[in-house]
Amino acid sequence: MNAKESLEFGTNIVGGVKPGVEGEHLGLPVLPSVRAAVQKLKPDASAIYVPGNGTVAAMEEAIENEIPLIVAVAEHIPIHDILRIHQMLRTQSKTRLVGANCPGIINVQGRCRLGFQPLPFFSEGKVGIIAKSGTLSYEAVASTTRAGLGQSYGISMGGDVLAGTTFTEAFQVLVEDESTEGIIMIGEIGGSAELRAAEWIKEYNRRTANPKPFMSVIGGIQAPPGRIMGHAGAWAAPGEADAAQKIRILEDAGVTVVDHPEKLGAGMKRLLAERTTSHSHTAARAGAAQARGFHTMRARPRPQPRTTHQSQKRTLYVKASQAFDMLKEKGIPTVNTPTGLPEKFVAVSIDRESRQPCIIASPTTNPEEAFAKSKKFPFSYGSDEATSDTLLQTVSAHLGVSGPGQHALRRLISELVDIFMSKEAFLAQTQIVITSDGGLQVQKAKFGFDDAAFRSSGRQKEVHALRDLKSEVPEEVEAEKEGMIYVKLAGEGTLGTIVNGAGLAMNTVDALVARGGHPANFMDTGGKATSETIKAGFRIVTSDPRVKCIFVNIFGGLTLGDMIARGILMAFKDLDLQVPVVVRIRGTRETEGQKLIQESGLKLDAYDSFEEASARAIALANGTAKME
Repeated sequence: MNAKESLEFGTNIVGGVKPGVEGEHLGLPVLPSVRAAVQKLKPDASAIYVPGNGTVAAMEEAIENEIPLIVAVAEHIPIHDILRIHQMLRTQSKTRLVGANCPGIINVQGRCRLGFQPLPFFSEGKVGIIAKSGTLSYEAVASTTRAGLGQSYGISMGGDVLAGTTFTEAFQVLVEDESTEGIIMIGEIGGSAELRAAEWIKEYNRRTANPKPFMSVIGGIQAPPGRIMGHAGAWAAPGEADAAQKIRILEDAGVTVVDHPEKLGAGMKRLLAERTTSHSHTAARAGAAQARGFHTMRARPRPQPRTTHQSQKRTLYVKASQAFDMLKEKGIPTVNTPTGLPEKFVAVSIDRESRQPCIIASPTTNPEEAFAKSKKFPFSYGSDEATSDTLLQTVSAHLGVSGPGQHALRRLISELVDIFMSKEAFLAQTQIVITSDGGLQVQKAKFGFDDAAFRSSGRQKEVHALRDLKSEVPEEVEAEKEGMIYVKLAGEGTLGTIVNGAGLAMNTVDALVARGGHPANFMDTGGKATSETIKAGFRIVTSDPRVKCIFVNIFGGLTLGDMIARGILMAFKDLDLQVPVVVRIRGTRETEGQKLIQESGLKLDAYDSFEEASARAIALANGTAKME
């Protein structure tokens, strides 16, 4: 179906690959290997749709055969497998990657789609969209279409820890594209891509006489510290900016940031109207390279100073005592009581900017200073660079460790790197003190492991056997069994939420709080929610006694609006729901879904507008309104 839709849209699909099979599909050749396809069909791009456990092999084959553009849509790819893929990409200049865990890329003007974006919402126009979140990008598309602006490009950065293509790499294409007049970026908590985007935009505005306007939405303002919010990459490593900080930095760079994507269309229309009509870009063009094709824009890594029906749960944090046990097994001293000595921070994690593992170090653990003083020291995946004299000297200098303490620090870093690599961690974090005799003691430890290696590939069984389900929040465990992600939020929690897509779910919680609501939870039913999924979501959300109203916010891409509506009606019938429900359905078959809700005769309100729906849900949850 996806290939058929892309062909009808105008995409020049030349064939497909199914390992070991040769034949025909939709009138196009199917070949047994990528090598055979490259030799016979000479493709410019490869769209990879195989599941997570087969995506890496498909990417490796495409890179080896030097296909210029790879689009990988699958989620649940083990982080260490992707680190290995990016190490391959660093050694070549032929191939660009988009994804993984993303809807793909679409050139609306050129009628080419590589991915699964919902085509009915797109219209040829003038706005380029680059997004981490699939569902929020669909919201942006729908908003700009309603505003009469349309789109030029839709480019997916994806929600994983490591993105094949970043905001700034997409910007370089969009500012040179004559059909693109305005640019929208959708970001979220996790990583520093938004900060690099702000730097790039500030410099672009400085050197350009008539710059294209930028707008943005950033999700995850209300994300609890340390939690991963649906997307594998939606978490902030130590020393990284949170969502609120990202917003302030983007605004300082001249970006117009709104709190909901529904506002993007009207906002961009206003910005374009205010833009000067002058088309003289002499200053901007001076010294600039000629316009380049998208697949050739992969910049070589910038030198770094050597001075993170299938369950979506993507992580396992072991208990502090279990992390201590791992360190003790390696002979690293640990202590549970405060020593009074100044604490320092040392971790091994992932540098999303260089797309490599890294050492993170800070001479202080004071939260107010960590963002400014934390520094990342990337190293090549699978190499011994992390324990090289040069890198260790640089890390020691940053931490202010000298003399005998350097030997103890070297040993700690060596063991943390071993845990990170051998157990497929995304974070091996410690807080340490250096004693007067140069000894090192670990006072706190936090180790996080990516469970995609276990669930998708059957690796790391011993590590994941450490998980203690009894100590976890029951609703979160139940949601995981249903293939959803649920995070219970602190506070009054009068308003339950059921949302499809992690980015949209984060933004929903943020927007409700901004409007005076008190969300009880974050819930991502997944981008492919079904009627049964929605019913399970209601069962889990209503198990929280704080909930006085439920807000269902669905934007249907692959998800059908009428199917979601039937799931809601099924939940009312089977669960005997007693709390009022407010439903916002947008997207595929939205009219049919809204009609089913409105005509049901149940305690349900259906809306098209987020502003109207959220106001109604907040009033019902706060007791200032009643369901008629």
